[in-house]
Amino acid sequence: MIYGIGIDLVKIERMKEAYEKWGIRFFERVFTDNEIAYCFHKKVPYPSLAVRFAAKEALIKAIGSEIAVNMKDIEIISRENGKPFIEVKGNIEKFFLSKGIKHCHISLSHEREYGIGSIVLEV
Repeated sequence: MIYGIGIDLVKIERMKEAYEKWGIRFFERVFTDNEIAYCFHKKVPYPSLAVRFAAKEALIKAIGSEIAVNMKDIEIISRENGKPFIEVKGNIEKFFLSKGIKHCHISLSHEREYGIGSIVLEV
């Protein structure tokens, strides 16, 4: 059974502008060290950052406004085959356990100007 769904769209240019304005400090507040390393290992990191930011926002939408969320408690990891998955910790992990959420399905995509993240939570 589906507990919640969420989707978010992020303009890739926003990630570049954030980096130009605040440097790595902005990303350190939003992304885990693993996410930053993965994205900045790429020639152009901004599309990967945008889809991860969108996925985090989508997860927050799928949860609703029931709990406070630290975005670093959400980690989007790409497996070797390229398929993304989410690891959660902190308040979100406790929330998942309390609601019986067993699966978090994720889809990421980007095209020219935009990155999108989609989440389906399953109990």
